[in-house]
Amino acid sequence: MITLYDCTTAPSPRRTRILLAEKYVAHETVQVDLKNAEQLSEAYRKINAQCTVPALRIEDGTVLTNNAAITAYLEARYPEPPLLGSTPIEKAEIASWNWRVEFEGSMAVAEALRNSAPAMANRALPGPVDYQQIPELAQRGVSRLQQFFVTLNDRLAGRDFIATDRFSVADITAVVAVDFARVVKVRPDQHHPHLQRWRAVMAERPSMSL
Repeated sequence: MITLYDCTTAPSPRRTRILLAEKYVAHETVQVDLKNAEQLSEAYRKINAQCTVPALRIEDGTVLTNNAAITAYLEARYPEPPLLGSTPIEKAEIASWNWRVEFEGSMAVAEALRNSAPAMANRALPGPVDYQQIPELAQRGVSRLQQFFVTLNDRLAGRDFIATDRFSVADITAVVAVDFARVVKVRPDQHHPHLQRWRAVMAERPSMSL
């Protein structure tokens, strides 16, 4: 049985939950309490020395410890529906946009949150090493996020999906980034009509409620 080490309040494992649902993959779930730093415990370090979620224990006991590895495995093991593309150009477009969403969106939210939240005063980066906050990075993260919304809105003009003409992992990554941006008070508004339309359509997919 596949086991997902999850945290319902964190964005990164949500990406895996959505992916598993879209692939119709049965799995067990173990909750990791990030609020109380369970990810830093000796017990969890034995599962994932990187002290992060998600982690996915697959059938042979191997533990995959980031979304890149998890996505690559699930796509290869469960190829339908294809979420990383079917043709060479689809694969390239999806990889490109997924990277952009991660870099320009997901990382911007993390930069803004982790460098401003009092609860993360010594945890400006995830993982086993403590890093101090840099307030200027929080300000930059918000600015990057605002520009990211403009980029997505422009991209979605006349389009139903971000990367190609069908749903892909890039849409999953973008939904999670856009939704999690609320924690730093950045939301799509009347200046982002195409982004708002796309998010409303995405909400119709059952996986997006996870």
